[in-house]
Amino acid sequence: MHALEQLANAGGRVSVCVTDLDRGKDLVLGDAFITLPVAQLGVVPLLIQVSAAIEAGKLDAAASVARPPTADGGSAGLWRHLAAADLNPGDLAVLTAAAADPLATNALIDLVGLDPVRERIDQLGLTRTALLDRVREDRGPDDAPHFALSTTRDLTTMFSSLANGRAVSAAVSAQVTGWLALNADLGLAAGATGLDPLAHAETAEQLLLVNKTGRDPGIRAEAGVLVGPRAGVAYAMIVQFTEETPLDRLRVHDAFRVFGADLMESVH
Repeated sequence: MHALEQLANAGGRVSVCVTDLDRGKDLVLGDAFITLPVAQLGVVPLLIQVSAAIEAGKLDAAASVARPPTADGGSAGLWRHLAAADLNPGDLAVLTAAAADPLATNALIDLVGLDPVRERIDQLGLTRTALLDRVREDRGPDDAPHFALSTTRDLTTMFSSLANGRAVSAAVSAQVTGWLALNADLGLAAGATGLDPLAHAETAEQLLLVNKTGRDPGIRAEAGVLVGPRAGVAYAMIVQFTEETPLDRLRVHDAFRVFGADLMESVH
């Protein structure tokens, strides 16, 4: 917690929440009800809605979805570099979960719509979470100021529901958890696990990690589930900070690593 206090003293806004998966008991709370931007972490309720629509027969899992214009969502992502111009919803979910691909994310939003995602957020009991808009590299005066907002309390509630099979249904929870287990960004708190970013879905180290991160200028966020031989936790941390130099980012990343090391000590 000392590293987080240093960030807060330097002017950053820090929110953290850690919950025991089995008992639902709060282990760490720090400004857990403050609503902050969470960048790509906002795709998790989108993925839940996609899986729920497939399960309900409202979305064809084998449908062919055309790639949006490559200017859509900025210059990041993998799909723009692939020869395949059409993918099915499951492949789009994999790209969204594993690589925060902006074109895949926007294609999923176009498929299911923002309003149904917002309704799903309400049904999940997430009172301070919102998916506001499509992914955009530049946000003008007529655009929503952020892609998504949430609190660390809402994020741990959502990941606890996924881990315990209560997010819509056991099948939906398992599907979304499977997608998120492919996430390749272990550069924040999850870096303390020492797991292979490209092959950590199944490990012989008695360690299960399912996480998602969010990165925007002045925003770093991570939420997930970490289960070890001793315990399992749902965790979330959001830091909003003034990003003027690479050192500003490094200080925030170091704090996430310290947080991750504390999580490892609690579960392993």
